[in-house]
Amino acid sequence: MTDKLTSFDPATGDEIGTLEVTSAVEVATAVERGRAEFAAWKTTSFAERRRLVMATREVLLAEIDDVARLISRESGKPIAEALSMEIAPVLDLMQHFARNAERLLAPRKIGIALYSLLGRSSKVVYHPLGVVGIIPAWNYPFSIPLGEAVMALMAGNTVVIKPSELTPFIGLKIVEIFEKAGFPKDTVQAVIGGGETGAALVEAAPDKIMFTGSVATGKKIAAAAAKNLTSVVLELGGKDAMVVFADANLDLAAKAAVWGAFCNSGQSCSSVERLYVESSAAEKLTARIVAETKKLKQGIGTDEDVSVGAMSSERQMRTVADHVEDFRRSGARIEAGGRRSGDTLFYEPTVITGATNEMLGMREETFGPTLPIATFETEAQAVELANDSEFGLTASVWSSDGRKARRVAEQIEAGTVTINEVLYTHGIGQTPWGGFKNSGRGRTHGVEGLMELVQGQHIHENHLPILPDAWWMPYSPNAVKTFRGFASKFATGSMLKTTMLLPQLLRRILELRKKD
Repeated sequence: MTDKLTSFDPATGDEIGTLEVTSAVEVATAVERGRAEFAAWKTTSFAERRRLVMATREVLLAEIDDVARLISRESGKPIAEALSMEIAPVLDLMQHFARNAERLLAPRKIGIALYSLLGRSSKVVYHPLGVVGIIPAWNYPFSIPLGEAVMALMAGNTVVIKPSELTPFIGLKIVEIFEKAGFPKDTVQAVIGGGETGAALVEAAPDKIMFTGSVATGKKIAAAAAKNLTSVVLELGGKDAMVVFADANLDLAAKAAVWGAFCNSGQSCSSVERLYVESSAAEKLTARIVAETKKLKQGIGTDEDVSVGAMSSERQMRTVADHVEDFRRSGARIEAGGRRSGDTLFYEPTVITGATNEMLGMREETFGPTLPIATFETEAQAVELANDSEFGLTASVWSSDGRKARRVAEQIEAGTVTINEVLYTHGIGQTPWGGFKNSGRGRTHGVEGLMELVQGQHIHENHLPILPDAWWMPYSPNAVKTFRGFASKFATGSMLKTTMLLPQLLRRILELRKKD
């Protein structure tokens, strides 16, 4: 393991800074510090947690321009997207969970049907897990870990973040913001490094792992976490389909497709990576998409009029170039873009027609500024093509016929399907985020995501502790007769049938009392 990590601006190649890599021993120590702090943090009131999270929002708002610039410099994305896709959404998530976590995690009564007639009641109370390890991806290095950290903290956990090796300073900035807001020391920590540091964090056995990244790495994390029975939430990317029917608003669909495919240089798990358009509308939609694409300015992300920034790394650049070249070899047509700008990490926004699901760039995750377009003839074929993927994170359906759009949406195998919208629902912290198939396991955001960060405890109470239970020992022929009655009458859930059991139930209870 190297002991230094240097961060570079992918748009300019300029060095941002160098950091010490956290050793495996230091990672384990960080987890232990988090566990020690958890003992105190879990006892804090929701009001105190709310106060601190809202104070964190104020720190972020006071430093918003500096944070946006750091995000742009370290990730390569336009400063406009640092604000609109990272900072603004996470500010909304923060206020939502600060204000609502107490209500969402309140003890919940459980209806237990006829057992309540026996003087019983049940409820679920929620307890924090302990230390939550967060291993985010480089594509949204601020909003993903900060949002997950806030949810974990509001649930009563402490947090250790392992930021991507491409964006380590953003990870440190998150910790700094929490510290400035007054969070107790060691409630939020960061460990720095590459894959070895992430592996060390998993090996240190936190109580939960939240991972965002590739399928291959997700499988490794799941296997390593299993050694300590550490539960994991995995968000593993997508190959998201946009289905456009001929009756859709094509002007709107074209603008949405361009944003959905090219924002963050296509480096979003929910980017439009496959567009299927009804054949009768293909020529019109394609012309509009190409025209919109050619309006985009590409350049250094800190320039405020730039729409498409740099790719994150040479490795990602090679994947995009390989997929575009395969489209060419396979007979697809490059309608716009299709080239790298010299030796830089800028790849032109690329529109491709004549794509089919057999082509490499329609099957593997590209994670770059490409928009391959294929056609379909029928509604059934549209669903079949959209579902022909190992991924299932998000998808969208475009039509002026709401009934048809909803019918198609419910048949698509994806964790989120939007209708006449595209991509942005990760920015809605109130809604669940996660995928089907190889797009991952578990959920972040929403009530479902909050429940990933607690463990439910069932409390069952007998409010009439004066009589023995009919099913207690010792057994007898009378007991067996009673149990047959439970099976044939009580277990039906019918009040009427259960009343027929009451005489036998009384005889059984009297039998037990006589044996006391």
